[in-house]
Amino acid sequence: MATLPFELVSPERLVFSGAVTEVIVPGAEGEFGVLAGHAPFIGMLKPGILTIKADGGARRYFVRGGFAEVNPAGLTILAEEAKPLEELDLAALAQQIQDAREDVNDATGDDAKQRAARHLADLQQVYEALERDRTGATTH
Repeated sequence: MATLPFELVSPERLVFSGAVTEVIVPGAEGEFGVLAGHAPFIGMLKPGILTIKADGGARRYFVRGGFAEVNPAGLTILAEEAKPLEELDLAALAQQIQDAREDVNDATGDDAKQRAARHLADLQQVYEALERDRTGATTH
């Protein structure tokens, strides 16, 4: 299968760099997959699980916010936060969910309340997916 160059970057470090066969990205407008030869594209990320597929199997990362850019040179993701699922602290994620609930309650105006509610829903989806993953239920 054809490969494409891929880099996952967080503010702290280069998280992943290498040739991959597919990347499944949690996009703000919906999950999307990127294969070799994908059309140029720029999209925003939502909190979620990023899956990287390569010859050695699949790797999964938690990402929170950022951008994905597909161009002829490959795929680059600049994430506000990115870490392997096994390093993710569920207690910290639960705290982010609590903070997001407070943001919904504190939001003034319909737009701010809708953005805060969408962020809360995204975080809750990630938490639920991680719980399914840890209990052995199948996901991606």
